[in-house]
Amino acid sequence: MKRAAIYTRVSTLDQHPETQLIELRAMAKQRGYEVVNEFCDHGVSGARAKRPALDQLLSAARHAKLDVVMVWACDRMARSTRHFLDVLDELNRLNVEFVSLRENIDTGGPMGRAVITIIGAIAELERSLIIERVRAGMRRARLEGQRIGRPRIRVDEQQIVRDRARGMSLGEIAKAHSISRTTVRRVLAGSVPKGSAQAAPQINENRQPETAA
Repeated sequence: MKRAAIYTRVSTLDQHPETQLIELRAMAKQRGYEVVNEFCDHGVSGARAKRPALDQLLSAARHAKLDVVMVWACDRMARSTRHFLDVLDELNRLNVEFVSLRENIDTGGPMGRAVITIIGAIAELERSLIIERVRAGMRRARLEGQRIGRPRIRVDEQQIVRDRARGMSLGEIAKAHSISRTTVRRVLAGSVPKGSAQAAPQINENRQPETAA
């Protein structure tokens, strides 16, 4: 009986890998495989080559603890053709078969290997098209005057300058206004015209108060 490992992946935490697991377990039972382990990357992008569960799966393969790797679809394993083929090459060197349920592919034969290469290329093309559609939408939004990205932080720049003039440190100002020190520095730098030798006024805390003559 062949020892099988199931690998599943979902991109976001609100998705559930159970749907993939149910179908893969049924397939393993139908083929007479013994499922020795199940590896799941939950909330991990397929664009990442390094993933905890995938690394554990490959480690198990290197230690000859399994004979077959089963996935629900090829794009669950990888989104990059190069990474996908690197994984398949390693599994092939380790004499570990790769089975994809959705594409009905088994690398037990040469035809399965050829089809895997083609599907991997199509998966990468699909990802590139999605990225380009997103970028096109962002360009259109900019042309329509919509702001892209995080909203700007609104700060009282004049009060920040006054706080600095009173001798407050950058950390104290940042904490008082709930902003970062970088933002404080940017505000203070912008309060002084370029080319001006004058900086924001500061108080010398060591200066003694003047007394009447």
